[in-house]
Amino acid sequence: MRAARTSVVAAISALATITAVAGCAQKSDAKGSDAVQITASDDACEVSKTSFPAGHVKLAVENKGSKVTEVYVYAPGDRIVTERENIGPGTSTSISAEIKAGSYEIACKPGMKGHGIRQKVSATGKGAVAGRDPKLDKAVAAYRAYAQQQADETLPVAQKFADAIKKDDIDGAKKLYAPSRVGWERTEPVAESFGDIDPKVDVREDGLEKGQKWTGWHRLEKSLWQAKKITAADHALADRLIKDLKDWQKRVGTADITPTSMANGAKELLDEVQTGKVTGEEERYSHTDLVDFEGNLEGAETSYKLLKPVAAKNDPELAKDLDKQFAAVGKLLDKYREGKGFVSYDTVTESQRKELSDAVNALAEPLSRLAAAVVTK
Repeated sequence: MRAARTSVVAAISALATITAVAGCAQKSDAKGSDAVQITASDDACEVSKTSFPAGHVKLAVENKGSKVTEVYVYAPGDRIVTERENIGPGTSTSISAEIKAGSYEIACKPGMKGHGIRQKVSATGKGAVAGRDPKLDKAVAAYRAYAQQQADETLPVAQKFADAIKKDDIDGAKKLYAPSRVGWERTEPVAESFGDIDPKVDVREDGLEKGQKWTGWHRLEKSLWQAKKITAADHALADRLIKDLKDWQKRVGTADITPTSMANGAKELLDEVQTGKVTGEEERYSHTDLVDFEGNLEGAETSYKLLKPVAAKNDPELAKDLDKQFAAVGKLLDKYREGKGFVSYDTVTESQRKELSDAVNALAEPLSRLAAAVVTK
């Protein structure tokens, strides 16, 4: 029996401001002169326009490098306006964004690491945005409430995890580690949009920037499973984790959320599964990757379900395909349940991991078209 999905709380007041939206086509058709052409390579990030009208903006991205890359649009403070990950060598993609007037940076990240190769750009004018279906306002409000709920419910579990660390209770901390991360995994795109919280809370050792101090869950994971001991430094790291999570909890209510950013956030969660969970890299010490996998999947499905009334009207075949693929991935994931959790991921064979990867890919393709279905008139 598949575990029940987390219910979405009732919709609250609608948002008034649209800030950022990312489109999801896998191949770019934004070849016209109105598009901002971004040519990424291993050592460059060329932008065809450094100034463009605010409002609806098309970004046509081509990766001419030898490495998988990412493209970000950053607002001041490295707040993520929109992003696209996993752009393979020799491939193209398009991003549709609603960007307010202001100064930004476009960053290409060869190898999907680091600060990125950045270009300063600006959006000018008033950039009026067309009205949208009231059902989408309702979806945004409900998703905002959902994201806040996940943060609120994470803190008590994370506090118990931190308390176990400070009591030098290795077994207790191990049991609480994965549950303390679930709410974060469900809403990770919202947390990542702030720019400064994710590197403190969820960075892996191989993702550290030069000079960056390693803090957060994965630093403590390494102590618990690899070092198999808790130190005074870990006590301080546990306190720091709670401090940073409280910052996240406080700031969720200020996140820029739009219908299309919800759709693209769902796709980002599938990318998280594909690049970190299926590979076993995310939880390399604890091997609790399938708990994260489920959290990402639940968050993506929540976004889809909230947007479905509009998406199904605009593109009924897409909605049918998404219903089918979400069910297929969930059914496959069920094979690895054990008690109230999942088997240790190091017991999952390479062929089984490929099966999971294929199922995620089958879902990611139609999910990449959800944003377009939401904005279709």
